[in-house]
Amino acid sequence: MNDASTQHISVMLDRCIELLSPTVLLNENPVIIDCTLGLGGHTEALLEKFPTLTVIGIDRDQIALERAGFRLARFGDRFKSAHAVFDQISDVAASFGLKEVNGVLFDLGVSSIQLDEVERGFSYSQDAPLDMRMDRSRGITASEIVNTYAPGALVKILRTFGEEKFATRIVENIVKARAKAPLNSTQELAALVKESIPAATRRTGGNPAKRTFQALRIEANDELGAISRALPIALDLLTIGGRVVVLSFQSLEDRIVKEIFVDRSTSKSPRNLPVDLPEFAAKFALVSKSGETPSDQELANNPRSASVRLRAIEKVAA
Repeated sequence: MNDASTQHISVMLDRCIELLSPTVLLNENPVIIDCTLGLGGHTEALLEKFPTLTVIGIDRDQIALERAGFRLARFGDRFKSAHAVFDQISDVAASFGLKEVNGVLFDLGVSSIQLDEVERGFSYSQDAPLDMRMDRSRGITASEIVNTYAPGALVKILRTFGEEKFATRIVENIVKARAKAPLNSTQELAALVKESIPAATRRTGGNPAKRTFQALRIEANDELGAISRALPIALDLLTIGGRVVVLSFQSLEDRIVKEIFVDRSTSKSPRNLPVDLPEFAAKFALVSKSGETPSDQELANNPRSASVRLRAIEKVAA
């Protein structure tokens, strides 16, 4: 088995540990849920730094769970794992007898293991089946989406999840192509997208298929829906002093995180009152007012961190 630690650099690792440290140090037997375990880099660092900490790792990717489990086996019962989507966080906590936890970490988006394993179909640079499922045991593939969705639905997906300006033109070409034969190849789709976008536009902004592949991946895995459902549940699971830390890698994810955090940290007292009514006071406080970005050193060491935004929130009242 490959050594997972050599395959992946955890993004903003030191900052995540710093943000979660206060809640860990305040409690005798703290528990953190890593909602996106991946290859276990963040969890490993937390378990190494805090000898009384238990981490529950959730991931929908069974291969990631297997590799992280191998990497983290040396921590014994201090590491536990669950095969689930992170919007099932409450059920996962309950399965381990927990009604509340001290911290929750989300590292959103596609993981290195999914990008680097060609056969998963996440990459447009090498040919593979058009799959894109994070959990290959269930769900709809990108190929099924491309070949069966109505044209209007495909245009909406590309515009909403990929922010693709040429969505209509791309979908018109998809419909023409699939009428002759199903689109089942990543490179076949990438070439079709490239041909659909004007040459002048293709000269900037990286691979022209990037936005389409992002949109299909988000749809196949219901990524934004899962985030919208999971964050409120995670916040409700926190003890007082507990924190949720989120790493987002594209603006659609970050917008959802920001809106939920701002809503939970805003008083609901009527604006014309001179004082904040206790029953309407905010139960959460933002740890940082805006999204944090990686340092220049991290950007140099790990180019994949370039788009990340980190946000953190703390529970301050019951």
